[in-house]
Amino acid sequence: MQKRRQFSAEFKAKVAIEALKEQQTLQELAHKYEVHPNQISSWKQEFLQHSASVFTKGKKKEEKEDTAKLYEEIGRLKVEVDFLKKRM
Repeated sequence: MQKRRQFSAEFKAKVAIEALKEQQTLQELAHKYEVHPNQISSWKQEFLQHSASVFTKGKKKEEKEDTAKLYEEIGRLKVEVDFLKKRM
């Protein structure tokens, strides 16, 4: 029994970008990369649908860092409040 081939995200992106350039036909790309033309079309559509996420990933990372800093500050303040309550 033959296993399905698995392709890396980098390979898929490379093929999708070449398909978007339209310097070669899908048939030529399929022969060059040994992939079915329908698969290239699928990767191209997926690439176009998710291309906007490339520009939003940096914001999400910054938001996570900000959230972590805020939780850290909340923890410190809570410890301080508990300490002050015990002293009174």
